[in-house]
Amino acid sequence: MSLNLEQYVSEFSAQNINGEHLLQLDGSNLKALGITSSQDRAIIKKKLKEMKASLEKARKAQEKMEKQREKLRKKEQEQLQRKSKKTDKSSLDATEGTNEQ
Repeated sequence: MSLNLEQYVSEFSAQNINGEHLLQLDGSNLKALGITSSQDRAIIKKKLKEMKASLEKARKAQEKMEKQREKLRKKEQEQLQRKSKKTDKSSLDATEGTNEQ
């Protein structure tokens, strides 16, 4: 509808075209859906291409965030392990000092 192609809404609905399926459509699929105008198909294909690019960009951004979170988690774990080792060493040193007395 935002592309001023409302005349195709009923056919898309009748064929149960959802967002995921929409992204898989190509020129021949659009033709089969009754979009006989090559100009209308070109408009839809251009918009689909933009949507796919936008989704890919969002996916890459999500992956980057996940990698950063994982890196931060690893860093925090390393810091905890170092603190734990220091605590263990301090406890061991204190125990050894008590045993020597």
